[in-house]
Amino acid sequence: MKKLCLLIFLLISAPVFAAAQTTAPPLPPVPEIAARAYVLIDYLNGQVLQQRAGNERIEPASLTKLMTAYLTFAALHQETIKLNQALPVSERAWRAEGSRMFIDPKTPVTVDELIRGMIVQSGNDACIALAESIAGSEEEFVRRMNQEAQRLGMKNTHFMNATGLPHLQHYTTAYDLGLLAQAIIRDFPEFYPIYSQKEYKYNKITQANRNRLLWQDPTVDGMKTGHTESAGFCLIASAKRESHRLISVVLGTSSESMRASESQKLLNYGFLNFDAHHLYQKDQVVATLPVWKGNINNLKAGVAKDLFVSLPKGHYKHLKATLISKQPLLAPISAGQKIGVIRLTVDDKLFAEYPLVALEEVSTANIFKRGWDSIKLWLK
Repeated sequence: MKKLCLLIFLLISAPVFAAAQTTAPPLPPVPEIAARAYVLIDYLNGQVLQQRAGNERIEPASLTKLMTAYLTFAALHQETIKLNQALPVSERAWRAEGSRMFIDPKTPVTVDELIRGMIVQSGNDACIALAESIAGSEEEFVRRMNQEAQRLGMKNTHFMNATGLPHLQHYTTAYDLGLLAQAIIRDFPEFYPIYSQKEYKYNKITQANRNRLLWQDPTVDGMKTGHTESAGFCLIASAKRESHRLISVVLGTSSESMRASESQKLLNYGFLNFDAHHLYQKDQVVATLPVWKGNINNLKAGVAKDLFVSLPKGHYKHLKATLISKQPLLAPISAGQKIGVIRLTVDDKLFAEYPLVALEEVSTANIFKRGWDSIKLWLK
């Protein structure tokens, strides 16, 4: 891979480092996607590669269960529940409307069984049983769902239940669902393989995973379907080809087969037309900058997390990086503190900006060093 050239500008005046509006290079034409809304996201950086009506409010139907699963996985991490723990089944869970895994109040069911019933069989009864055991009630669990949605940046999402049953105040967007799918894969990689399970048997009843792409495309390894009369047929799918993972969110299609075919089209489009590039590693020294009135004279700077960008094929050679740092940099500076930006341009047009952070701490120098640096700055 061609090495990315880095230009460094030290600005004497102190700029305001606001996030820049991302300007993508010309995108390859997307095929016609017969859906109410869709979004295609690169998993590594969350970059939106294509979208239509991605921020319009829609009914999520059973895609809601991704958040129910997220909180369940978090409870397992926090050890408030365990996979082999047997949970009681309430009458409310037993009487759940819609799709079910057919749990019975007379028979305790393990957390592991409920998770597979929720993910593979899309069981509303499983969701309610998990919600009640984790939070005491579905209502309290829903409060936590909304709290977690805000933490994840799902700004246009509001939940009213743990199952996805229709409600006027139960809504989300294609983009927000993409964020949630990305968070599950990133935060709970040990549980993500459950989304590739093609069928699950419970209570002597075998139900198949409704995600048809698990049979049609060997690179697809998740995630979730949804359907109600008002929402239409929906599918969130994720596929990994070599080291590149994409997430598609396709909402409001007309049939089961259509949600699969349109998702396949969108994923194929992404893999055929875009490449992901690893620009900098977390804590990699991107530049060394002068620092004043500190215990050291030069400060190592870099990025707080691995930096990936996705570009249409053939455009990487036109990518340039410019480091902009306010000057003078004065001690004290804490490790991780933002001290500038890395500005990326493609064909001299702004593509994106990312924070530049201090990779080490700089403490305040003694009075003599501070005085000498003050004189040098005054002379400059």
